[in-house]
Amino acid sequence: MQLIECPWCGPREETEFHYGGQAHVAYPADPAALSDEEWARYLFFRENPKGLFAERWSHAAGCRRWFNAVRDTVTYRFRAVYRPGEPRPVIR
Repeated sequence: MQLIECPWCGPREETEFHYGGQAHVAYPADPAALSDEEWARYLFFRENPKGLFAERWSHAAGCRRWFNAVRDTVTYRFRAVYRPGEPRPVIR
């Protein structure tokens, strides 16, 4: 079992967390002005890289807070976790 570091609770088993999609996706400034195609692109189209990827996670069985993580999609290894509003860490 993999341990995931919650920024508030510390390391916990992965079964306590839920994936929440790509991090840092800005909500449209005026969603009513979007066409159906633009709205669909906002809702459903996300990056799908091989390698490091910024994601949102929820500690569903713990503090129930959301946080961001940088995870390697090849190895599934978490490289960094950080609270919402904090900048994405630079990982070398």
